[in-house]
Amino acid sequence: MITAEEVVAAAKNSFEASFAENAFYNRQTRDDSHLRAILDFIPVSGGMRILDIGTGSGYLSFALAKRYPSVSVTGLDIAEMTLETDRQRAAGEGIDNIDFVSYDGIELPFADGVFDIVVSRYALHHFPDIEKSISGISRVLKDSGRLFISDPAPNGNDTAGFIDEYMRVKKDGHIRFYSLGDWERLCGCAGLYSEKFFESTIRFPRKYERVYHDIMARHERTVVDGYEIKITGDEIFVTERVNNVLFVKRV
Repeated sequence: MITAEEVVAAAKNSFEASFAENAFYNRQTRDDSHLRAILDFIPVSGGMRILDIGTGSGYLSFALAKRYPSVSVTGLDIAEMTLETDRQRAAGEGIDNIDFVSYDGIELPFADGVFDIVVSRYALHHFPDIEKSISGISRVLKDSGRLFISDPAPNGNDTAGFIDEYMRVKKDGHIRFYSLGDWERLCGCAGLYSEKFFESTIRFPRKYERVYHDIMARHERTVVDGYEIKITGDEIFVTERVNNVLFVKRV
């Protein structure tokens, strides 16, 4: 049985390579209209400390730091080389309210109750022990602090796990996508309760491999069609719904 440490190591190797191939990675994750919606959705005020888990190239961290110069933003990730690039960018752009921290992908390296807001965009589906991760997030949040999760979700009729099988083709540590109900249950066990929600979509490209066709053939056509999969040249595209949920910590 694969261990949590092995899952993290696979994810780290894959993401270091993806971040190095910057143009393709940005095509996978960049969506400025979604970013604006997130920034308008999160209740940020002056002096807050914000933690961005799975920051990667800092797409959300930098946006938060620039919009709110009086807050302190910490980007956390396992991809150490990418974080060094982020630090160089922050220094080059003179952004002094942001820092970047690496960790083992399991234990959050922070004291209890130090952050006002924790955010995570397109990252938590890689976490090998999601219950432990959510508990850790609750631990580092202040009382009445907030957690914002933005992560793709399975379609309602995908009961056989097609999309998770599809996503695992790329050996990047994908575990599973969670429904809104899953997030409410997981977070509720850690004292985090949903406040508000919006839905978006992501159109996700990958380099085509024959195995994608084989996976599609094993699942119901109506399930596969729900993800609007298209093959164009040497790329395959899938459309996924995204849950964007704000939780509050209540003691």
